Amino acid sequence: MSVNNNVVTKSVATLALSTAIDQLGQREVPQGSNKGPMVDKYLLSVGLNPGYAWCQAFVYWCYAKAAAQLGMRCPAIRTAGVHDCWNKTATVQKISKADAQKQPALIKPGYQFVLLFGGGLGHTGIVERLDGRIIHTIEGNSNSNGGREGYEVVRHRRQLTDKALQGFIKYD
Repeated sequence: MSVNNNVVTKSVATLALSTAIDQLGQREVPQGSNKGPMVDKYLLSVGLNPGYAWCQAFVYWCYAKAAAQLGMRCPAIRTAGVHDCWNKTATVQKISKADAQKQPALIKPGYQFVLLFGGGLGHTGIVERLDGRIIHTIEGNSNSNGGREGYEVVRHRRQLTDKALQGFIKYD
């Protein structure tokens, strides 16, 4: 957020985080289907029909909504693939896990975090805040156990030392 001549302006990252918070509790209908009124909208935002894993689509949808509020082009990669997003994002927008561990203050609310598990599997969400080495997140297609293939939009706490953490994408 910045202040110019006593006017407060929000960044796309701040607005994406607000959008994500507003989505807390959205669920698949029926549970386990990768479908539902809002899930369908998240998937449609990246050009997919209902029925696919949707964590990355959720992140893109949040950034697209935020960008529209600011009258700008969405800075996020339009994809439902976590690997695809990480691989296509410009290097200057990435904060590696190693850099984040050395300087946790680099991680800001509204940044995207990326987990890669191998075998093409990944998970992602939006950073709500950092508390020491604990990342508080908002995640789609997760559950109360922190699963990568869940059924709702939830808050989680993840460790900056998480083995699967690839890094962060900054859209500000």
